Amino acid sequence: MGNGVQEQRASLTQGEVLPLASSTQSEGLKHTRSVLNSLFSGALAGAVAKTAVAPLDRTKIIFQVSSARFSAKEAYRLIYRTYLKDGFFSLWRGNSATMVRVIPYAAIQFCAHEQYKRLLGGYYGFQGKALPPFPRLLAGSMAGTTAAMLTYPLDMVRARMAVTPKEMYSNILHVFVRISREEGLKTLYRGFTPTMLGVIPYAGLSFFTYETLKKLHAERSGRPQPYSYERLAFGACAGLIGQSASYPLDVVRRRMQTAGVTGHTYGTILGTMKEIMSEEGVIRGLYKGLSMNWVKGPIAVGISFTTFDLTQILLRKLHQMGYSAR
Repeated sequence: MGNGVQEQRASLTQGEVLPLASSTQSEGLKHTRSVLNSLFSGALAGAVAKTAVAPLDRTKIIFQVSSARFSAKEAYRLIYRTYLKDGFFSLWRGNSATMVRVIPYAAIQFCAHEQYKRLLGGYYGFQGKALPPFPRLLAGSMAGTTAAMLTYPLDMVRARMAVTPKEMYSNILHVFVRISREEGLKTLYRGFTPTMLGVIPYAGLSFFTYETLKKLHAERSGRPQPYSYERLAFGACAGLIGQSASYPLDVVRRRMQTAGVTGHTYGTILGTMKEIMSEEGVIRGLYKGLSMNWVKGPIAVGISFTTFDLTQILLRKLHQMGYSAR
């Protein structure tokens, strides 16, 4: 009789545990799939957006790291001279380094943003809903900081390739080797602090603006998902606000990153800012190239957010079709 009771208890225990284990396993698989989808969608979004604006981005960096006065006319002349001298594809010089950096950066940033939204949603009691304003801003800032910390040396290499002639660095690996040998490994993290200080408002405001506009659109239109052109417009607004807020720190980090090849010795953030302001002024120095960024930035951010969202929707539909086919 005792054996029968033990068997019954064992049977009951198994009956209770197995569904729980199955449910836990299902949740784990769902979460893993969500993370992988976010990584892939983010990587694709970053690659498409940066390739689209690469010539403008390269031109902006060249002006940022020099003392030459910026204007739309001078920017056009630089692009045209580069095209005549080195050919059409030279306008994308450094884009391979950009891809090596931006693909992991965008993948990590978008994936981290989704995870931080989930964690903060659980903490604030908004799981599966739009976050309140402060957590929405915090999720974006944390996502940008996470991505920038993990991929910073690649950003340094990309900046060097963008401002140097192709004879100086033959490829990405060559940049790493030469910097490490001639300037030391520490140089790979030059400009790290202004990057971190700049990415907090940039990523925070970009994600905050985009998520807020989507939320307001859903409330006022009654449509849960905006059209593609509306996503592009929301992303453009997000890029405009985010980049304008953090632009001076972007100039400072570029100057510090390229100091080894421009003949300057920028040491600290404040020291770099003071030198730029004394030589070029506040507006013409710290905001040099901002007007080009108002063209390039909204386009890039709009494409990036739109590509990410549409890829996520497509992957979810493909997954659902796979299940319905079974």
